[in-house]
Amino acid sequence: MTKQPVRPVSVDRPEISFAIPCYNEEANVVAMYEAVTTEAEKHASSHEIIFIDNCSTDRTRELLRELCARDPRVRAIFNNRNYGQMRSPTYAIYQTEGAAVIAMCCDFQDPPALIPEMIAQWRAGAQIVLGKRRSEKAGFILGLARKTGYAFFNRFGDYPLIPGATGFGLFDRKVVDMLASWNEPEPFFRGMLIESGYRLAVIPYDRPVRAGGRSSNNYGALLNFALSGVGGSAKGLLRLQLIFAIYLCVFAFALGVVTLLRFLTHGYSPALLILTVVVGLFAVLLLCLGLIGDQVRMLAERSRNVPLVIEDQRINFPEARALPAERSVNR
Repeated sequence: MTKQPVRPVSVDRPEISFAIPCYNEEANVVAMYEAVTTEAEKHASSHEIIFIDNCSTDRTRELLRELCARDPRVRAIFNNRNYGQMRSPTYAIYQTEGAAVIAMCCDFQDPPALIPEMIAQWRAGAQIVLGKRRSEKAGFILGLARKTGYAFFNRFGDYPLIPGATGFGLFDRKVVDMLASWNEPEPFFRGMLIESGYRLAVIPYDRPVRAGGRSSNNYGALLNFALSGVGGSAKGLLRLQLIFAIYLCVFAFALGVVTLLRFLTHGYSPALLILTVVVGLFAVLLLCLGLIGDQVRMLAERSRNVPLVIEDQRINFPEARALPAERSVNR
C-alpha cells in the first residue's frame, strides 16, 4: 500500500505550522504571508508557513519563490498538476512539522485575526479548534444548497458535521499524525476531524468577502466536493438500497399472501400474480445489488493506495524533510 511521505520528527520543531493552499492567488499571497507572520511572531514561540501551489497559471509561484528567498520560515510545495480542493490542502497539512497546525485559505476569508484565539484554545487543552461561520455574504441559492447539503449529510453520514465549519482551524500534532495514517485517497478533512473524536473547540466568526482575485469555488467544484464527502463518509447511504430491498421483500411477501388468499376465495387473478412476481424479483435484485455495494465499499476502504499529490518541487524545506529524490539537491 502506498503511504503518504513520512514526516520525520525534528528536535527543532516549530510550535505552530501554517498550511496555506494556493491557486492563482497573486493578489493575496504576499499580504497573507505578512498577516500570518505578524500574528505568529506575537503569539507563537516559533513557526513555519507552508504554501502549497496547485499549479497556478498566474504569478503565484514567482511570488512564493521571492517569499522563500526573503524568509527561511516560508516553505513552498509546487504540485505538478491541479489536484483539486481536497487533496492538495490536506497534503500540505501532512507535510508540516509544528506541534500544532493551522490550516487556512489564502484569500482572507479565513481571518488571520483568529490565530491568537485558536492558539489560546489549543494551549488550554483543545486538540482541534475549528472556525465556524456565523454569517457569510452568499447568494440565496448557494446558501440554500449548503443548508440542504449539511442536512443531507447529517441524516446519512457516519458522524455529524458542524454547519459553517469549513476546515479553517488548528489541529494538534497528534490529530494530524493520526489522520495521515488513515491514508485516505480523497480526504474529506473536515469530516475526518469530527470522526477522529479528539477534544474539539469552536470559534464563531463572521466570514468576510474574498480579499482579491477570483474564487475557483464554482457550483461544479462545490458539488464535486460535497459528493466526495458523502461518498467517502456516508456508509448509510450505500445501505439505503439494502434497507429499501428488505422493505420491498416484506411487501412482496405480503402481496404473495394476498394473491394466495385471492386465488383461494375468488379464483385466479393474472394481474395480481404478475404484480407479485415482478415485485418479488425486483426485491431480490435490489437485495443482491445492496450486498454487492456494501462489499465494494469495504474493498475500497482496504485499498487506499493513491498518493494525494505528486510534487514538482519543494523549496526551503530542511534536508531531512526533502523528498527522497531531492535530498542530494540543495534547493
